[in-house]
Order: sequence, then C-alpha cells, then structure tokens
Amino acid sequence: MTGQPVAPDDVLRALADPERLAVAGALAVSPRAAEELASACSLPVAKVRRHLARLTSAGIVAVDDDRRTYRLDADALRSVARAAAPARDPGLALGAVDDAEEAVLRQWFVGGRLTGIPAKRSKRLVILTRLALEFDVGVRYPEREVVEVLQRFHPDHASLRRYLVDEGLLSRDHGVYWRSGGPVALDS
Repeated sequence: MTGQPVAPDDVLRALADPERLAVAGALAVSPRAAEELASACSLPVAKVRRHLARLTSAGIVAVDDDRRTYRLDADALRSVARAAAPARDPGLALGAVDDAEEAVLRQWFVGGRLTGIPAKRSKRLVILTRLALEFDVGVRYPEREVVEVLQRFHPDHASLRRYLVDEGLLSRDHGVYWRSGGPVALDS
C-alpha cells in the first residue's frame, strides 16, 4: 500500500474507464507485468502503461520492488469501500426486513439517536418497531426503565411510549410495560 489515504472518488473515476477496469480485474487475479496485462486485456502495451499509471496514482495498484510487476492493492480497495459506504450505527439496521425499512432507519437515526418522530404512520411504524427491539419479550418494565431506554434515542420519550402502546408494540398496566408486538429473535 502507498501509505497515503486513498480517496473514494479518485478510485471510482479511475475504475470508470472500461479498459482500466479490465486491467484492474486482471491484476485482481494475479500480479503481472505490463506486457502480460496487455496480452490478457488485448490492449497495446503503451495504453496499459498509461492505465497502470492512473491506477497507481489512484492508490489501488502498487509496483513491486522489481519495478516491472504490478499488483492490485486489495487493502486500499477495502479501505475505499469502508470510506464510501454509509455509516452503520451499531444496531441501526437490526430489525430492518428490507432495503426500504433500512432507508427509513438511516433517514431518522443519526449517531444512534432519533432525529425526530416521523409524522407519516408507515415510517413511524418502522421506527417504533426498531425501538420495540430494545425491550425483551417476557420482561416487565417499570415506567422509569421504559423512559430511560427511550430517552437514549429521543428526548420526547412520552410520545414514543404512547405510540409504542397505541401501535400494540408495548402493553401497559398500572405503570408496568411489556413487549406485546413486533419481531422476535428466534435462537437456533
């Protein structure tokens, strides 16, 4: 690896060219010299050298000590993939059944906190279903504990608590709450 941070946009621009992508793909199979790459990709050697220079400057191809053999830097690609991917807050996607639900969770949770309470019921249900996962099935919680859990996510714990009960995700009796709906994890 070059030791310099690799910028995701530089890598994407470098790989956007089909010929450069083919060169990178050939290097993914095994390290090779420019002449071998030219043969494998059916390209002139001079063009392959230009592509190698661009991929090297993007930080995803390195030259071995013999100064002839090129190799794909898989660690740099992994680093770029991590940097380009949206942040995943711990536990955020837990409970998302599909991409649409995960998109709602990403829209409304930042840094593990709820940025607001959606007015639209369908989105609010996704959020509430995720919050319901914070409560174990079969456990009875005094109101104080429910408030503590919900305050970790949003200051308006009273509205969240009321919505959870109204939607049948929590039940309440004389200040004691328990999980009565939502998904349940099954241990195998």
